[in-house]
Amino acid sequence: MTAVAGLAHPDIDDVDLSTVLLALADPHRRQVVLELARDPKTERQCATFVLPIAKSTKTHHWRVLRESGLVYQRAVGNGLYIRLREDDLKRRFPGLLDTIAALEA
Repeated sequence: MTAVAGLAHPDIDDVDLSTVLLALADPHRRQVVLELARDPKTERQCATFVLPIAKSTKTHHWRVLRESGLVYQRAVGNGLYIRLREDDLKRRFPGLLDTIAALEA
């Protein structure tokens, strides 16, 4: 487990496929991952994602995505920024992101 800006992130070698798939089972979290996958090198402010859910529920989803190993998150002031762990995921689970994107298309 490593910390980025005070937030705990699992080492990619400790990330389990079932945990990743469980995180992706939720349509809101899957939407976030797919949006990030469109431009995987870009970091986005969490507040920029349009999700029809309460702020507290969004906070829960950010935590699940981070703890499952799908994203890096960092806190800046009162805001949170999120970035897909694209290189880590491609190394650990080759083809996973492409498969998820193809299934959603």
